[in-house]
Amino acid sequence: MSPSTITLIFLAFAIVSFVLEKIPLGLTATIVAIGLNLTGVLDNSATFAGYVNSNVILCVGMFVVGQALFETGMANKIGGLVTRFAKTERMLIVSVMVIVGIMSGFLSNTGTAAVLIPVVCGIADESGYSRSRLLMPLVFAAALGGNLSIIGAPGNLMGVNALQEMGMETSFFMYAPVGIPMLVAGILYFAFIGYRFLPDGSHGGEAVEAQKDYSDVPQWKQIVSLVVLVVVILAMIFEKQIGVKIQISACVGAIILVLTGVISEKEALKSIDLKVVLLFGGSLALAKALETTGAGSLIADAIVGALGSNPNPMILLLVIFVVGCALTNFMSNTATTALMVPIATSLAQSLGADPRSMIIATVIACSCAYATPIGMPANTMVVGLGGYKFNDYVKAGLPLIAVSFIICIVLLPILFPFYG
Repeated sequence: MSPSTITLIFLAFAIVSFVLEKIPLGLTATIVAIGLNLTGVLDNSATFAGYVNSNVILCVGMFVVGQALFETGMANKIGGLVTRFAKTERMLIVSVMVIVGIMSGFLSNTGTAAVLIPVVCGIADESGYSRSRLLMPLVFAAALGGNLSIIGAPGNLMGVNALQEMGMETSFFMYAPVGIPMLVAGILYFAFIGYRFLPDGSHGGEAVEAQKDYSDVPQWKQIVSLVVLVVVILAMIFEKQIGVKIQISACVGAIILVLTGVISEKEALKSIDLKVVLLFGGSLALAKALETTGAGSLIADAIVGALGSNPNPMILLLVIFVVGCALTNFMSNTATTALMVPIATSLAQSLGADPRSMIIATVIACSCAYATPIGMPANTMVVGLGGYKFNDYVKAGLPLIAVSFIICIVLLPILFPFYG
């Protein structure tokens, strides 16, 4: 059996396993990586390179830096700022989305949602507003905000890595030219149109867990956690000017937080999501196999062939976005990104086009998990609390996907032309 055929078999296994989730995602990715090694498709170096990839190190460092903000209650305090600006339900929706969106650009979007859900539930219960009108905009804003920077979501780094592998420059705000308009459009959508599609709260929600009490956390810890996060982000933004790689900045920030006692070593280690690390490492091994065996090119050629000779890159961009969106609403968005990025890369290469539009479109499409309660963890978190039904996500989420789609299709070819 040829290496390309073996790779395609493992790709099919990964797709089925990611969709069904009978096997943990990280374990599936690891099985694929080890399987490709045992069958001789990848050598030891290529098999394990993904697990020590610099972007995995960046992920690990930011897990710790972000967790310090959560553990000290600083994230909770920032989230509470919404009450100062909101006088009406729509103002509250906008305030929640602005704060959550911005925070998600630099912290784990799932973590941000998890911390602020009890805050927003408390605000809703005290003010008399319905939770169901606030929680869905919150989790959607968390997903939208993840597109502001390369550290907003684990899948973002997969796109960054693909471009770096091709020797292309990336930047901290690589996704922001599209991500910022998407976040602004999402907020405006809910402020003027989307709020009409939100359920009226007639079906009751579950009781929310009591907010964690941070009164015993010294204020200096809260301040240090915020200062370290801000300094780390600034160091990442000005990476070239200061000559320090973003991965090093993240690690330095994590070290400072542990050394100063802002977060304990135990809490720091607990914050590292091994599922993401294993998924990332194993997926990079699969991506390498798709590239080196030519299996990725076979898939790309099949898609291009189905669209006729010399297909318009815009058509391929549309196909990539639609497929990514469809998959991510029924399986892990990180897993969807891991599967789609190598295919998008191969498609761009088969056309001889600049791959940035294809890859960025793929990453963003795989974050558009708004139409189902299972598309991303944050969606699932609020199902019971908001008393949501499946159709509630469809009604409010599909138009938001359409808005995101239009912004991507219009902006990407302008910002990153297919042919220079």
